Amino acid sequence: MGEEFSEGQFLGLAPIDGDADIVILSLPYELTTSYGQGTANGPAACIEASGQVELYDSLLDDDLPAGYSIVTAQPWDGEGGTLEEQLEGIEQYLKEWFTGDAFPVVLGGEHGSLPAEMRALSNHPTLGGNLDRLTLVQIDAHADLRDELDGEKYSHACAARRALDEGVGNLIQIGIRAYSREEEDFITNDERVNTWFARDFITPCGGEKVWHALLAEISRIEGPVWLTLDIDGLDGSLVPDTGTPVPGGLAYWQAIEVIEGLFSASGAEVIGADVVEIVPGSESNLTQFTAAMLATKIIAAHLASL
Repeated sequence: MGEEFSEGQFLGLAPIDGDADIVILSLPYELTTSYGQGTANGPAACIEASGQVELYDSLLDDDLPAGYSIVTAQPWDGEGGTLEEQLEGIEQYLKEWFTGDAFPVVLGGEHGSLPAEMRALSNHPTLGGNLDRLTLVQIDAHADLRDELDGEKYSHACAARRALDEGVGNLIQIGIRAYSREEEDFITNDERVNTWFARDFITPCGGEKVWHALLAEISRIEGPVWLTLDIDGLDGSLVPDTGTPVPGGLAYWQAIEVIEGLFSASGAEVIGADVVEIVPGSESNLTQFTAAMLATKIIAAHLASL
């Protein structure tokens, strides 16, 4: 495992041939996007942009990698003639790294990869084959709880619903503001789902109280956690080139508070994360740079929690 690495290294760090403490995994996946295109190029753009990210984080006493090994693995090969074959390929690609030996940060690619991520994660030693023990924390503009979109059950718009079908026990959604009536009914009636709508904590009237309630909820999480961060969960002004930018989302520092709060929760064990729906901008690097900043914060928060 880990004997081959891509030429582009996350944060511009020198390639490492030994064992990884943290591994950067790229999913140039784009098969069911329904609006803006380009997520297949997102991981490489994010890695390139990360070379401009400062290596200092106030959570740590040293610049990244802070004495740890951060390895950038070869990306998924993208092979597969059908959607099912591609998802199977993603699962097999990730399984090699989802062993508990290294902390995985997955860069995507459309959010439709999430069910394959969950299948690969089910063998993680912390879960013991039981995804019911997992809390999935989802930062997103969209609920992704449709049962199908245009006849496709593995559309990116169904990612969270399919993750629950894979056996995920708890889903905490943060920043949701674009969803269907079907999804609202699902949120209301499925006890596994706890949704924090952007309007409730961003509104000038009472929003601060709801925001602190959300942070308190995060601090009480128990057991294994996977963070899935669709960058369109942030306000569209911060990620203008993501596939479906939506106004009224999280500010950058709100996203940072969620990440830091999650990793500092005393009863939680974050076993990995993804940052997805990255689309490189043709006129600005802001979208991929924001994604690189968030991925770097996840790494720093993980190391600070050790």
